[in-house]
Amino acid sequence: MGNKKLLTLLSVLTLASGAFAASSIGGIDVGTIVALAAIFLFLLVFAIAGFKIIKQAEVMVIERLGRYRKTLTSGLNLIIPLIDKPRKVVWRLHRNVRGRTYIQTIIKDRVDLREQVYDFPAQAVITSDNVRMQVNALLYFQITDPAKALYEIQDLPEAIEKLTQTTMRNVMGELALDETLISRDTINTKLRLVLDEATDKWGVKVNRVELQDITPPPEIEAAMQMQSTAERERRAKILVAEGDKRSAILVAEGARESRIAKAEGLKQESILVAEGYRQKQILDAQGKAEALRLKAEGEAAAIGLVTSAVPAEVAPGYLVAIKYLETLNEVSQGAANKVFFPLELTNVLGSVGTLTEIWKHTGVA
Repeated sequence: MGNKKLLTLLSVLTLASGAFAASSIGGIDVGTIVALAAIFLFLLVFAIAGFKIIKQAEVMVIERLGRYRKTLTSGLNLIIPLIDKPRKVVWRLHRNVRGRTYIQTIIKDRVDLREQVYDFPAQAVITSDNVRMQVNALLYFQITDPAKALYEIQDLPEAIEKLTQTTMRNVMGELALDETLISRDTINTKLRLVLDEATDKWGVKVNRVELQDITPPPEIEAAMQMQSTAERERRAKILVAEGDKRSAILVAEGARESRIAKAEGLKQESILVAEGYRQKQILDAQGKAEALRLKAEGEAAAIGLVTSAVPAEVAPGYLVAIKYLETLNEVSQGAANKVFFPLELTNVLGSVGTLTEIWKHTGVA
């Protein structure tokens, strides 16, 4: 119950006691009874008025004789009626309903400590490249010091709104149009830092600022649409060109790899042919060497037999004569009609004579 109601009740009780002052009931003065009842009722109402129940996440700022006394927190609190009074909170909020702005006045004796959202009406800003556009923002703030929020600033929501508008104009004025459209996170961060620092002395914590809508002029929107279309067409052409380029590169790489593989095959084939020819030459040479070795071994064995069968002084002549006769036999077996002897006849006769001497020596008739 308010202090005014308490005073009114006290006045009524005083008048009632005065009216019954001349009466008496059973020897007891009626005025006394009424006065006692009035005092009891006044004390009861006074005691009830001294109790304040504050809800969770709310506080009440108490003034004693017009001066700040304390801040009541959630729960049951006790004050002195008629002396302690709650500070009235009078805030004006701008509400945008269907494109029209209304001013809502809020009068209460409690301060809400929960995070609050404030939807600012759209305002005009000018970018660094002189483009005028409309920007709508949302502000999330929370009161951390109720006493500062009531005593340091007259109208907290209006002060926050005006500060946000001026700060937004400053921040957006430093950026070009394209930057404002793609740098919302940067703008939000700058706005939050500036507003949080400026509202700290008001007992307010700005948690975040969100740009809800950025609306450039219609001619700028048309130009941006044309630019976007041209950019998409350019990217499409680039992608097609990149695809053709990649395809040509792959075809050229395929042809080059094919030629390399073919040349590698020819190289391996040549190496194998050369290796086979070399192996053939080696085998032929080894066969000839083996044949010569076997022939030499046979001739050595024959010479050994001749040496053991004939005297030592006629053995060389015998061998030479045998060679002459073998050579004459090979020449006579040729396909030619004429045979030339490029040697002296006396040498042949000498060889024949040598053979005769050997046969005589060996006793062969």
